[in-house]
Amino acid sequence: MTSTSAPSKPVLSLGDRVFSRSALFAGSMILVTLAAVAIFLILRSLPAFVATGESASLLTSNFWAYVGPLVFGTVWAAALALLIALPLSIGIALFISHYAPRRLAQVLGYVVDLLAAVPSVVFGLWGIGVLAPAAQPVYAWLGEYLGWIPLFGGAVTGTGRTILTAALVLAVMILPIMTAICREVFLQAPALHEEAALALGATRWEMIRLAVLPFGRPGIVSAAMLGLGRALGETMAVAMVLSATGVVSFRLLTSENPSTIAANIALSFPEAYGENINVLIATGLILFIVTFLVNAVARWIISRRAEFSAAN
Repeated sequence: MTSTSAPSKPVLSLGDRVFSRSALFAGSMILVTLAAVAIFLILRSLPAFVATGESASLLTSNFWAYVGPLVFGTVWAAALALLIALPLSIGIALFISHYAPRRLAQVLGYVVDLLAAVPSVVFGLWGIGVLAPAAQPVYAWLGEYLGWIPLFGGAVTGTGRTILTAALVLAVMILPIMTAICREVFLQAPALHEEAALALGATRWEMIRLAVLPFGRPGIVSAAMLGLGRALGETMAVAMVLSATGVVSFRLLTSENPSTIAANIALSFPEAYGENINVLIATGLILFIVTFLVNAVARWIISRRAEFSAAN
């Protein structure tokens, strides 16, 4: 009767053990930090959920009436920025990866990477000093000739500091990171698939549509969600550019604009006291939850795409 012995575990060297435990510690620290932030936000936010206008001067009735317009403004500005930046980022990434000569592609890649390193306050100064005055005549034209469209209705502002201007600034800010991710994904498309499409008589655009874009779709989703996450949490640029009144409105060209959670916290926190601090922290908790949900949806979409691709 023969006995089978269990396979022995491989003996790890000292370097492997140190690296493995260091990686485990680093991964654990991410979870610990995220849990610590969540616990802090929840504990400091509890008084705000039952606060009223008598205990917190920021509130007119209750917390949910206060945070509702801020959530709307945050999501609305980020969605507009994503709608503007996503097609541009895909087009720039395709030009760099498949159309531009090699030297020009390298220069454009460096420019895109450098643009991602520009501080947000610089974008805010550019938005308030250059973009808003330049956009105001365009807004006046849109209001005069396309005012029958609800988005362009209402009295056009004379300063150009609207939610659309803030969305344009956010779009410029998230464009570099989205372009960089899409570019790297497109460059990893299988060369055999591209060559096969060209050999069968496809044009360059048909090759991109049939071989590159389907391969890069998960990367495009990841880039979009990463850009959306940054747009949701952007503070200084929006606070500097947007002339907010705290209303809930889809109009893009008027002086009555919704504010965002991050910009409202930055503008209100220095003078906050008592339960007002708890109210602002509670709005930060809402932003934390919204950002977490956006990333969770992105991960779910990518996993579903991967399962669908594996099944086919």
